[in-house]
Amino acid sequence: MIEGNSETTRPRAKRGFAVMDPTRVREIASMGGRTAHANGRAHEFTSEEARAAGKKRHQRAPDTGASAA
Repeated sequence: MIEGNSETTRPRAKRGFAVMDPTRVREIASMGGRTAHANGRAHEFTSEEARAAGKKRHQRAPDTGASAA
């Protein structure tokens, strides 16, 4: 425990993308996506991969948040 610190804690100031206009954030993300595809680093799901991912997700039991006691 720190003693002698009587300052009240202030909420942290928003920085970076949190301060930006959502339209500008989208533009920046779009540029990054285009660059990733151009460099061959972006993953594109095939229909088989997407089907397998959906099937795997739906096989799990739904999380209700309650424990069975």
